[in-house]
Amino acid sequence: MDFIINQNKETAVVKTNVEKLNAGNAPELKAELLILSKKSVNNIVIDMSATKYCDSSGLSAILIANRMCKDTNGQFVLCGLQENVSKLIQIAQLDKVLTIVSSEKEALESLSK
Repeated sequence: MDFIINQNKETAVVKTNVEKLNAGNAPELKAELLILSKKSVNNIVIDMSATKYCDSSGLSAILIANRMCKDTNGQFVLCGLQENVSKLIQIAQLDKVLTIVSSEKEALESLSK
């Protein structure tokens, strides 16, 4: 399984279980996010600590999660970024748009504020 989802009421933690988040598996992540949206989950944490590479398809899935949360007055937090993924997000200037923290624990704490 490429994505492990732990859901608790309106909050879900999605762990990427892939080394590369790319065109091969980003559609699966998008599908999982849509399922969460239909279940009225409006706070999403994506933990990317297992992911060393992300392409534009992966970024697109992350942005969809961010938009879904914003549209439902929820919160989206990205955590566990590896150096290469972090650099890509900075180059795309998404670090100014997304909430990014180091760990899943920090992400869940930021949601409860």
